[in-house]
Amino acid sequence: MRLVQIAQHVDDLDRAADFYTVLLGEPPTARFDPPGLLFFDLDGVRLLLDRAAPSALVYLRVDNVHEALERLAGLTDVVTAPHLIFTHDDDTLGPTGYEEWQAFVRDSEGNTIGLISFVRP
Repeated sequence: MRLVQIAQHVDDLDRAADFYTVLLGEPPTARFDPPGLLFFDLDGVRLLLDRAAPSALVYLRVDNVHEALERLAGLTDVVTAPHLIFTHDDDTLGPTGYEEWQAFVRDSEGNTIGLISFVRP
């Protein structure tokens, strides 16, 4: 079994498309409006932005949380600044020996999005 799709609530598809294109560095893969659906590909998992979906707390892996926030400057409110969560002692939750950094931002639709990066100390 593997994750195929995750849905996130949006009110404005155009505004959300602009925000997620900057965040993800890729344009949407599909749009169906009506009924108000916008898709992005996250390495084989579909991110569905949907007017009818509830809000979800989605965590996205980025290369560097600090650089991701720089790209998003002016487009988002930072909920929690980048901070070190822990260093992975084994590969249970991430690569052994890497630090896990997280930040939280508010997307264009008011949803909180977690950003995670793995950094070799």
